[in-house]
Amino acid sequence: MELWQALVLGIVEGITEFLPISSTGHLVVVEKLMGLPVNDPAMIAFTAVIQSGAIAAVLVYFAKDIFRLTVGWVKGIFVPAARRELEYRLAWYVIIGSLPIVLAGYFGQDLIKGSLWNLWTVAAGMILWSGVMAFAEHAATQVRSERQLNLTDSLVVGVAQCLSLVPGVSRAGATITVGLLRDLDRVTATRLSFFLGIPALVGAGALELGELRGSENVSTAALLVGTVVSFVVAYASIAWLLRFVAKHTLMTFVWYRLGFAAFIIILLLTGTVTAT
Repeated sequence: MELWQALVLGIVEGITEFLPISSTGHLVVVEKLMGLPVNDPAMIAFTAVIQSGAIAAVLVYFAKDIFRLTVGWVKGIFVPAARRELEYRLAWYVIIGSLPIVLAGYFGQDLIKGSLWNLWTVAAGMILWSGVMAFAEHAATQVRSERQLNLTDSLVVGVAQCLSLVPGVSRAGATITVGLLRDLDRVTATRLSFFLGIPALVGAGALELGELRGSENVSTAALLVGTVVSFVVAYASIAWLLRFVAKHTLMTFVWYRLGFAAFIIILLLTGTVTAT
């Protein structure tokens, strides 16, 4: 991998990780167009590890919220009266809601790295989940705020996060959409998506670190470039998305997803790229 390729992939990762448009789908397409070995274990590992830049962006952007939830959770463990506070409950919701993706990611590694890595799957995932997103925008009442989150919300959205293991669905797309279907407002659903994404992305990066040891395809310099660039771009992406969802629907992303899926299908039908 050349450094310019790592730079491009870092930009793609940073832009797409937290937008509901499938970071995996975009990375696979870009990697193929650059002639990189998409199915190489080291390449898959590189993709997972540069997500740490996006994770760092979430940690920095939401540092005050994370500190508040952590303090509330620790305080609640030792002070029974503090367990009635919102921060204590939200912290537990994030922890419990993260369990489904941790389990699915660990036990489904072979499937994720095998038959699912297919551009036809990416295109299908983009198209099918776009329909779910459009339905959610039509059906959601958005009457519930962060203060009204409950354990069921966390578990349902956490299970939905597992759908992101299918390329093309999008982790953000799955979690925000199901949050809307739970009648959460867009900002609350998006914030919950960010918080649940932290353990999910940390786990994915940790599992893949071993794949990079001794690899001749991915240098340390390329890994650093991809990670740093993804951090900078992801931070800007987070700030933009929170402002966007406060005033706009998800339909912009739905139309983009459909257009990108059509682009993938054209690439496949013309033989510009192969499906696997």
